[in-house]
Amino acid sequence: MGYVTRAQLTKGMAFDVELHGHKLKVDADPAFGGVDYGPRPKALMLSALAGCTGMDVVSILSKMKVPFESFSLEVDADQSDEHPKVYTRVQIRYIFTGTDLDRSKIDKAVNLSLDKYCGVANMLKHTAKIEYEIITN
Repeated sequence: MGYVTRAQLTKGMAFDVELHGHKLKVDADPAFGGVDYGPRPKALMLSALAGCTGMDVVSILSKMKVPFESFSLEVDADQSDEHPKVYTRVQIRYIFTGTDLDRSKIDKAVNLSLDKYCGVANMLKHTAKIEYEIITN
């Protein structure tokens, strides 16, 4: 198996990361020697969760022919106090706008994503309770 990501130390605690040809920067919190060169690596897991479940929901709603005007997600998390500091609770807000939104189909799409399709959610479930709410208009 070839590498999927590569990280090169640049300065202090900061790394330039390449993932499938895309570049990003990560850094430690200033309290731990970072200089805010980029986001913290663990926090990127929450972004990965938002992207993963968001793409699932869009795909599922498209197949169900459910229109919406806009869709966004917000993800918050609590972490353990002890090392390793893992996420223990994750809260996802699915925010939709549109006319005649079919709430039952949106609920179904979210549940399918979290229970069956989103690999990031299923990995996080090993340490965290995942809760969600759906907000329309």
